[in-house]
Amino acid sequence: MSQGPVAPAPGRGVDLSRLERMPDPEPDEAVALQEVWREVAPESRRGRRDLLLPALQALQRARGWVSYPALAAVCRELGVPLADAYGVAAFYALLRTEPGPRHIVHLCDDVACMRRGADRLAARLRERLGPPLHGPEHGGLRGLPGSARLSGAHGDGASPGAAASVGWAFSPCLGQCDRAPAALAGDEVWGELTPEGLEAGLRDLEAAGHPEGARGEPDGAAAEAPLLAGGSPGVPGPRAGCMGEATPLLLERVLSGGATTLDAYLARGGYQALRRARELGPGGAMAEVERARLLGRGGAAFPSSRKWAAVAREPGPRYVVCNADESEPGTFKDRVLLELDPFAVLEGMTIAAFATGAERGWIYVRGEYPDAYRSIRRAVEEARARGYLGHHLLGADWSFDVEVRRGAGAYVCGEETALFNSIEGLRGEPRARPPFPTQRGLFGRPTVIHNVETLASVVPILLRGGKWYGALGTARSAGTKLVSVSGDVAVPGLYEVPFGTPIRAILEELAGGAPGGRRIQAVLCGGAAGTFLFPEELDTPLAFETLQAIGGTVGSGALVVLDETADLWEVAERIARFFKEESCGQCVPCRVGTRRQWELVRAIRRQGGRVDGALRALFDDLARVMRDSSICGLGQLAPNALASLVRR
Repeated sequence: MSQGPVAPAPGRGVDLSRLERMPDPEPDEAVALQEVWREVAPESRRGRRDLLLPALQALQRARGWVSYPALAAVCRELGVPLADAYGVAAFYALLRTEPGPRHIVHLCDDVACMRRGADRLAARLRERLGPPLHGPEHGGLRGLPGSARLSGAHGDGASPGAAASVGWAFSPCLGQCDRAPAALAGDEVWGELTPEGLEAGLRDLEAAGHPEGARGEPDGAAAEAPLLAGGSPGVPGPRAGCMGEATPLLLERVLSGGATTLDAYLARGGYQALRRARELGPGGAMAEVERARLLGRGGAAFPSSRKWAAVAREPGPRYVVCNADESEPGTFKDRVLLELDPFAVLEGMTIAAFATGAERGWIYVRGEYPDAYRSIRRAVEEARARGYLGHHLLGADWSFDVEVRRGAGAYVCGEETALFNSIEGLRGEPRARPPFPTQRGLFGRPTVIHNVETLASVVPILLRGGKWYGALGTARSAGTKLVSVSGDVAVPGLYEVPFGTPIRAILEELAGGAPGGRRIQAVLCGGAAGTFLFPEELDTPLAFETLQAIGGTVGSGALVVLDETADLWEVAERIARFFKEESCGQCVPCRVGTRRQWELVRAIRRQGGRVDGALRALFDDLARVMRDSSICGLGQLAPNALASLVRR
């Protein structure tokens, strides 16, 4: 895309004379910058603050960190204040502002990986590489130590070559829970990792400087499950399945090996839904979505048609944003769709744009999803080349084009206004509302924002009709749902069921139940921001209203299973640490509350999980303050899972 929108006056008043006196970047940094300028903005860049994050990511790839001279060069080009740009660079976990190991292995120690042997891998990494750069023993600031200060401030930064070439750090959930334990090394995912496989990967990193894919073999029942194509080289593709009426619907192409090229997508009925939308017209397409009773699949369950109608009423220009920053621990459904069925996401997005009169769109992909990012980028380029995106697409008097952006490691950017700020080149911090995104969203314009699964659901709705789709499921939860199942189950994977399917059936009939005949002790339903469900609650139908009735939530559709061998308070402590580290720190209730919550959980764990009346009252009071006064969902939902365990 040659010309983007102008970000809100980022360079106004900047004293460029100071930036001109800064040292020049190193040759490899200058090359990296020229490449990113050529790709995203070959002509005018001044005032394009939205190019800041792509530029910082290019520098990170070039040398493994963002040096002061290179940061100054970016600021000169874009007209962004240096301190402001540093504030952005320091915000993200996958960017570093001081030299260190050229390659960092990010080992996931979140719940699913913890239950699948991440501790053995951590021990091997400690033995081989020393202590982690980031982990439970560190202070809890987001990101690696390098994001805490800027080195080489006078152009004399230490050479990254002086440090060890490979380091490691603990990471929050990488969204590879079906391949646990997992790690991320550069742009490669290592899934179903064994200590031996990890050793082989480290040798490759040290010798050649690049990982060569997955190491390790699946074991047990998981090894016998069918594997689908996709993912990093050598990494098993996702396991998937379905059960119940009308399924597979969203997973139809995934279950047959995926449709990652436009020809493959067209051969399986691709873009017929868009043709149907054009026959119906914008109002008719919107009416079909309304009849389908489609609720957002990102967790908030807001009616999609109401978003569309609200944006269509506002004056243009209007935008459509796909939220692919899937960071909720235990969730990987959007990753699988992007990797194996990217054109369905693009088609759903194009229909949303057609119905609302939008001419531009953005897809913001989680930084830890390298394969999904590559897949959707290829799809966008191919769709544009063949006339399915761009000016007068498919010969119509209407245009729509899409730009793909990549996150840099921040859970909070899954919140829609934080995501807007990240695209605009600001720190990924949530905005106060109102105004709502449908009124003032990305770049201050009316914006429809949906997650990947919601947009993919638009395609079968247009193909088969809203009335047909709306008849599926339950009274208040229409259609089908993708469920990410992981943890202590025989076959972790991605499954599609109609709303109303009992959770126990999903766990036992699709995921094979707990391995070794062990008893399920609890299920973390909806991710870290969800709630624990206990054995007597597992016959609850998966639906918004039924889970709400027992104090639960569908959330992101994650089901992390914990069998009788799990220490639930160890799991709770990991969840509490996750929120403490991922809080952006903007509002006090969240910044302080998540830390106090973590301290309380640790205290409870130290006393063997006993929760007396005083501790329960203290926890309830803290949770109430966080829910009532945090700016965004991170702080508001952070107490949910822990509260359900405390109540137990």
